[in-house]
Amino acid sequence: MQSLLDLFHQLTDVQQIVRLGGYVGLTAIIFAETGLLVGFFLPGDSLLVTGGLLSSQPQFGLNIWLLGALLTVAAIVGNSAGYAIGWYTGPKLFTRDDSLLFKKRHLFRAHQFYEKHGGKTLVIARFMPIVRTFVPVVAGLGRMPFRAYTAYNVLGAVLWIWSMLFIGYFLGRYIPGIEHHITKVILVVIVLSLLPGIVSWARERARVPTA
Repeated sequence: MQSLLDLFHQLTDVQQIVRLGGYVGLTAIIFAETGLLVGFFLPGDSLLVTGGLLSSQPQFGLNIWLLGALLTVAAIVGNSAGYAIGWYTGPKLFTRDDSLLFKKRHLFRAHQFYEKHGGKTLVIARFMPIVRTFVPVVAGLGRMPFRAYTAYNVLGAVLWIWSMLFIGYFLGRYIPGIEHHITKVILVVIVLSLLPGIVSWARERARVPTA
């Protein structure tokens, strides 16, 4: 159990991930979070903001333009992989047993979100942890036309990657010493990224009639 906790801590220590992983590590993580069902727990938003912030500090040796290009490609290819998983596995995913790295409830949540918002879900979901991992799978399950899917996929990837990177980059450029307070920045990013889900949950609760 302790080894699992240590692994989880390492995977969620985004500043250390950015510093040690560099371009290759960040690209692999963004691909896994957006393309593989087991990547839903990875810290995409906070990782991107931290990457942008550290890119603004010359001592870390990260070029934001190269980083953004690599991560945009990873996000597009990742979502395409998720779409393929949904297309080829079909409804069998809904009968799969839960495991440590697969939670069926996330799939149902993404399905409901997709049913409600349609194609634009692919853009909205980019900014929602967990949901962004499962929505491409649901789009594949629903046989969304690949051309339309790709258009939403590319748009969502560009908006998500570059907005998160630039938030971190401009914070690092114009707020002196903020690189020493990355943990606080990450906490704010996490709260903001969870906010849409919390608002949606609160609205659904409000619609449920009381006995």
